[in-house]
Amino acid sequence: MQWLSGIFGRMMLLLLHVDVSAAFPPALSKEEELRCLEGLKQGDRQAREKLISHNLRLVAHMTKKFYSPDREQEELISIGTLGLMKAVDSFDPDKGARFATYAGRCIENEILMHYRARRKYAGEVFFEEPLEYDKDGNALTLMDFISDDVDLEESVEQSMRCKELYGYLEELLSDRERTVIARRYGLLGYGPQTQREVADVMGISRSYVSRIEKRALHQLRRAYENAGIHEA
Repeated sequence: MQWLSGIFGRMMLLLLHVDVSAAFPPALSKEEELRCLEGLKQGDRQAREKLISHNLRLVAHMTKKFYSPDREQEELISIGTLGLMKAVDSFDPDKGARFATYAGRCIENEILMHYRARRKYAGEVFFEEPLEYDKDGNALTLMDFISDDVDLEESVEQSMRCKELYGYLEELLSDRERTVIARRYGLLGYGPQTQREVADVMGISRSYVSRIEKRALHQLRRAYENAGIHEA
């Protein structure tokens, strides 16, 4: 359900009050990261948000590998942020990996899955490629570091249901807002399109598409918050 990825990643950026055009928060020190990971185990939502917001630099770094003129940076950061969220929610520090290594691969996988969905071809996500090696020289893969009780593919989709989304699109958005969101995220029979592609089709500027999209996503965010469906 890749059309949910873009929406949810963008909503998370909004919830964290992140401006992708501005400087991201600095990376956490090793001690701060360990404290946040420990807090995460105890269900501390502030620790979770801190881990996400202070690792957005890593998202930006990873997206540079994929960015080209026809793939907008903001879109890739939204997708990469979803991968970062999955990393935060599924990371198991007891399995020996560094969080940055694990998160980097999750971010990369999310972007690769996004491109594969758009290009309509199948491919293996690199869950079995080595991330690091243990002291005995054995390869450690992404799947080795995922908590045993976490389904990576379902970790975000569980909190966002299609029925509510389509209902909100119909009830809350204007025709133009609904068209922009549908075209951007592959809803209502459209294939996913960049802001530039949407602008060309609708005969408006890319910046205007961006403003409409942000306004619509704010409305969807508020609807999910009011319904008690929070960010993962």
